[in-house]
Amino acid sequence: MKWLVNRSNAPVITLLYHRVTRLESDPQQLSVTPENFRAQMRYLKDNFLLVRLDADWSGVDRPSVAVTFDDGYADNVNEALPILEEYGIPSTFFISTGFVDSHTEFWWDDLDRILLNKVHLPVRYTLDTGNEVREWPTKSAAERAQLYRLLHVLIKNLPPEQREQQMAQLRAWADVTEQGRTSHRVATLDELKRLAQSELVTIGGHTVTHTRLSILSADRQHEEITASMRQLETWSGRQVTVFSYPFGSRDDFTPETIEICRQAGLLRAVANIPGQYHRWNDPYQIPRNLVRNWELPMFRRKCAGFWLS
Repeated sequence: MKWLVNRSNAPVITLLYHRVTRLESDPQQLSVTPENFRAQMRYLKDNFLLVRLDADWSGVDRPSVAVTFDDGYADNVNEALPILEEYGIPSTFFISTGFVDSHTEFWWDDLDRILLNKVHLPVRYTLDTGNEVREWPTKSAAERAQLYRLLHVLIKNLPPEQREQQMAQLRAWADVTEQGRTSHRVATLDELKRLAQSELVTIGGHTVTHTRLSILSADRQHEEITASMRQLETWSGRQVTVFSYPFGSRDDFTPETIEICRQAGLLRAVANIPGQYHRWNDPYQIPRNLVRNWELPMFRRKCAGFWLS
């Protein structure tokens, strides 16, 4: 029946990217190589109508695609943008403002840096949460990988202050500094301004601290959303009208979050939930389809599946 619905109202498929670069370690599978990204963009350009996320979609009369990026990695500017401009593809970049111009990595990258890439570590890790003390062996690569997965779940569910406490504890245990890897850095302010200058680019909000909004109070959610909007408007000189929920699954935001976005003057908000957008769908829960590092044949098959999801 999906094909029949699509014939009566052409859907918009929104794609979600994070990074365009080559990485030796990518446990969250966030990166697409420049070669694969170029092939993907060429395929989209040749086969679909490409639309801006902040545009009026009411006149869309054939299957269309919107390209988006989350977080604000430097490679968005230095590797993705030239390819997007080469093919004239409009794209939206959602920026977590608290990390711009910082020397640190996002916490999930820091976990990778410490547990999966540091050669010498103590043989046990002790985690003190304030309520309990837990220990894990960390002698083998398999043990470190298991700890990486466990801490990823735990830290994702912490508010910013507690999250940083746990990361500081982990860095002290591993004897590493906050200084992040160049390969994983977030865009500088100059790079962000360069991104915003492109006529193809829309800049969107993605909170200040990239925290699950559903675990925060209404006041904290409001501050995370509106402060990121105000800062991006100051930096870019453009009004911010679109937003991306951090992590973006159904339990990462709430009806209260949606209402805050609406009252803040945002016109659309996107999630990380596969699917299509039709004119009758909620503009504050626009589905997005996550893209992995797929070579062109796989990307074509995935795109075909997106129209049936």
